[in-house]
Amino acid sequence: MKTSPRRTSFASVKLSLLTGAALASLCAGTVAAQTVPTLGADGLPPGAIYLEAETILRDDPRARTTAAGGVEARYDNRNLRADSLVYDEGQGLLEAANVEILNPDGSVEFAREIVLDDQMRAGVARGFSARLPQNVKLAAASAVRRNENINELNRAIYTPCDICADNESKAPTWSIQADKVVQDRERQLIYYRHAVFRLFGTPVFYLPLFWHPDPQAERKSGLLMPDISASDRRGFSYEQPYLFVLSDYSDLTLSPQINAKVEPFLNARYRKRFYSGEIDVRGGYTYAEDFDSFGQFGDATSRSYILARGAFAIDEHWDWGFTAERVSDRLLFDKYEIGDVYQSRGPYIADDRRLISQVYAIRQDERSYLSAAAFDIQGLRPGDDDRTFPTVAPLIEGRWTPDVRLAGGRLRLQANAVALERDLSPTSTAALRVPGLDSRRVVAQADWRRNFTTPAGLRLEPFVNLRADAYSLGDVPSEGFGSRTTTRGMATAGADVSWPFYRRFNNMTAVLEPLIQVSASPRPHQIQVGVDANGAPTYLDEDSLAFEFDETNLLMTDRFPGYDLMEGGLRASVAARANLLWDDGRRATVLVGRSFRDREEQAFPERTGLRDTQSDWIVAAQAQPIRGISAFGRARLDADTLEVRRAETGANVSLGRGSGFFRYLWDDLDINGVKRENLDVGGEVFLTQNWGVTAYGNRDMVQNGWVVRDIGVVYRDECTRIEVIYRREDTVVGRLGPSESVAVRLTLATLGEPIYAN
Repeated sequence: MKTSPRRTSFASVKLSLLTGAALASLCAGTVAAQTVPTLGADGLPPGAIYLEAETILRDDPRARTTAAGGVEARYDNRNLRADSLVYDEGQGLLEAANVEILNPDGSVEFAREIVLDDQMRAGVARGFSARLPQNVKLAAASAVRRNENINELNRAIYTPCDICADNESKAPTWSIQADKVVQDRERQLIYYRHAVFRLFGTPVFYLPLFWHPDPQAERKSGLLMPDISASDRRGFSYEQPYLFVLSDYSDLTLSPQINAKVEPFLNARYRKRFYSGEIDVRGGYTYAEDFDSFGQFGDATSRSYILARGAFAIDEHWDWGFTAERVSDRLLFDKYEIGDVYQSRGPYIADDRRLISQVYAIRQDERSYLSAAAFDIQGLRPGDDDRTFPTVAPLIEGRWTPDVRLAGGRLRLQANAVALERDLSPTSTAALRVPGLDSRRVVAQADWRRNFTTPAGLRLEPFVNLRADAYSLGDVPSEGFGSRTTTRGMATAGADVSWPFYRRFNNMTAVLEPLIQVSASPRPHQIQVGVDANGAPTYLDEDSLAFEFDETNLLMTDRFPGYDLMEGGLRASVAARANLLWDDGRRATVLVGRSFRDREEQAFPERTGLRDTQSDWIVAAQAQPIRGISAFGRARLDADTLEVRRAETGANVSLGRGSGFFRYLWDDLDINGVKRENLDVGGEVFLTQNWGVTAYGNRDMVQNGWVVRDIGVVYRDECTRIEVIYRREDTVVGRLGPSESVAVRLTLATLGEPIYAN
């Protein structure tokens, strides 16, 4: 027997074990000479063990090595630390006390006693615990390590929450306790038998069998967070999503919604990635009677929806895609509280409470853009009739900027073509069906612009724009619902002028910049299609109905985003912009301006503020007075009286204890021809480190009532977010009257939430 005590200089004892061989030699300082293979990340040859301790005893007859005091062993990028270690070469076993094992993935395992094979891949432990990625903790009375992928724990607990060593009586925010827990790293799942879910240490749920993805799993099948609520329409409602991972590139989520007062509703979502793109399909179905705020009525029938999108790359320049959005019942989304409905899924976007189905192809590079599309709209607002919405097919847009300079300036060529077909006119009634106006249009445009900057800082940008249009119209009211074709052209020349002045103060820079645009064109040829109830002419305007005159288009030669309405004549726009820029990041901007034209333009809607020779005043401001707070405001003031015609203001706040926002909108005549005044406000404030309140409200100030109000209590910590939200909806949408509901939103770290898991 040999003994090698620890020296004063902490000389180490190294042990080398090659793959397929037992301990071959032991010495005080170096490994026996042999061919040195390629070293791994831990500095060891493949299959070798490094052993270090204060004392190592070698019993050659029994092929037994005992190490004690500060034991450290390394093998295959794993580290084992222990108070003592016994290695039995004949049986290929390692026995250790007070053990800590550091794995290559960063996880750490602890045990009071442990028996492992000589590769530290399988074994048995008592007093076992582990700390996994994402702050996950596992602990058990005993554990069996079947292999490097399977761990079995008996009388175990799982939690990603912090555990206070100084206060053992304080339970983690949430945990799962079970008679047995199996961690399968190969399948990336954790299984539980006789699982008890505890919240703040109190048992709240029991399952004889339960599983969820391993926190290290990128994507794995399993339960996601449920949606729990209670409302006077559906009663108590429980929706439990389950994720099925079908492959590395596809998954399916089924979310059955169980309701106390009405029939169940099944939501589903399918996603798949391809080498060139992806598809994302949401849908839902139920076979049920209709219902409103007063109960169920009518016959049972199939009710469903689909919200789908796809986007694919053909090559480095070409893309194509589609959206498919349809619902069987106009109020289905409201009745079953289906969220994230009215959002952008493609390049063309419908208004709120309207769905759009489209197919498109886009080619784009550094100098050109070409798109072709077709789309159709379904309206879900009260009074919407889909037969009055146009079917757009095709819509073609193109831009090209040649890589040449023309007279020292930039040349851009543009083209646009569209065809719109509609069954009925929006003026149709149940008693009088009026055919809808059809239009087909082709536009060609050339734009030239050049920049000059003088030594004094004056910037001059002359421009020239040439445009030609051709229209073919059908079911034109002014033609007795017949057809006609028309052409028109426009040439515009002008210049943009700006001259910024700046001055430096102690800790701030002030910039004052006058802005002027002048342009000249022939009188525009607007396309008349009929007359209104007062006998005044009406003009073709299919693509600029939602136009708002503000600071974003004040200095544009043709402010309307579409092509049907055209600006012309002699005109000028004048504005002044002031910027204050502090060195610490604070800033403020104010802009004031208006435009002038030589003659009134009766084709422009009165609500735009552009019809008269002098436009309404435009005022806009934004500021960041301190870090975490920003505000903005814009207004359009009457040209003669300076009364507010339209105003919008808002602010965002994000500070240490909470965040919030508010938006206010006033419009004396919106695109629907009615007055609009609306307030939107919300936020959350944490009164303590963990507890806070949240609130949201949307108020229709014309109707002098709240559209919706939310108020809730929220608890959060490092592993949990719990919200209890009370909602009151006062608006009447179709047959749906006011409603009240309470929802519980529970977010648990590592259990199916993307903010915590991959």
